[in-house]
Amino acid sequence: MAILVPMAGYLIVDHYGKNVVHIPPYLIAERVDTIVKDGKTTYDTVYHQVKDFTLTNQLGEAVRLSDAKGRILVVDFFFTSCPTICPTLTRHLKRVQDAYEKNDTLIQIISITVDPVRDTVQTLKRYADKNNIDPKNWWLLTGDKKEIYDLARHEFFVNAVEGDGGPDDFIHTEKFVVIDKDRYIRGYYNGLDTNDISRMVNDIAVLHIAKDKKKPGLLKRLFSSKQ
Repeated sequence: MAILVPMAGYLIVDHYGKNVVHIPPYLIAERVDTIVKDGKTTYDTVYHQVKDFTLTNQLGEAVRLSDAKGRILVVDFFFTSCPTICPTLTRHLKRVQDAYEKNDTLIQIISITVDPVRDTVQTLKRYADKNNIDPKNWWLLTGDKKEIYDLARHEFFVNAVEGDGGPDDFIHTEKFVVIDKDRYIRGYYNGLDTNDISRMVNDIAVLHIAKDKKKPGLLKRLFSSKQ
């Protein structure tokens, strides 16, 4: 209910007045370009776009970020043997997935293991089955540790401490990252805080409206029957 009630409230707001809803900002500015035209100088901020990458999901399939083209992404970093924060993160993400079950093409949840040596495809599959995770719009990903840690630090920016991705390097974070359809980072959320999760769900809905103004309203798209 902590997720569904705020989402329902947003849908009502969207239905009657889209212009009053705050749109999540672009985050992670990389540079500011100076543009001179007709003697006038303006400045354009260039924001970070998450690069494409390939990892392996819980079904043993090699999947690319670009395979989720057209969807809003919710990304987190976890490991299956985590006894502390990860079970709560997974439980909250499952509620997010359930909130979008009427239209499972709107979002793609991506949980990337930070313990890829132990989190094999078989281990991820067992974890997915245990938590009733639907692979259609929720990937549990594993791969090369150095690549994963580089993604966490330099693409998703969930850890400010540098490391080499070696045996003694470790990342543990409660952050959820929301990426828009053009691969820009639009929000960080505390995955342990139900109020922040509600804010994230609302922001996801807003991003869909902001990008698809000419399409049918979100109210109709979310709750229309699947063909």
